[in-house]
Amino acid sequence: MMVYSALALCLLLFTVSSNLAIAIQKEKRPPQTLSRGWGDDITWVQTYEEGLFHARKSNKPLMVIHHLEDCQYCQALKKVFAQNEEIQEMAQNNFIMLNLMHETIDKNLSPDGQYVPRIMFVDPSLRVRGDITGRYSNRLYAYEPQDLPVLIENMKKASRLIQTEL
Repeated sequence: MMVYSALALCLLLFTVSSNLAIAIQKEKRPPQTLSRGWGDDITWVQTYEEGLFHARKSNKPLMVIHHLEDCQYCQALKKVFAQNEEIQEMAQNNFIMLNLMHETIDKNLSPDGQYVPRIMFVDPSLRVRGDITGRYSNRLYAYEPQDLPVLIENMKKASRLIQTEL
């Protein structure tokens, strides 16, 4: 009788712990601090230097998003960027991703000014791609929410250039 009780207790503990493990797995991951709302499923690097290192090592382009927390244009772009599945998937799989809320010392990342939001691409040879720009002649690297198709094309272009040039 004692063996049956012990067996029943073990079975009960196993069932409870299995269900608890499944419940924990299903819970949504907490927001990643480095994403700052741009996409929690994307792996983000912390610094420009770290981004350059990983771009060279992985042979993937670095995508740098310059933004400010209290900028309404940045917030609007962030919202549509984070909700767009194609952008999120490309960002996670084809790019080293960095979002910065401060300027870097590399002046190549602000060739036409330090406005936000600004998105730039750096290839694995560590060259800032001045040929991958948005729609605006007065802010070459600016994107607005309605510019997502342009951004998607530029992300594809950055990936293609890496494969054909290197």
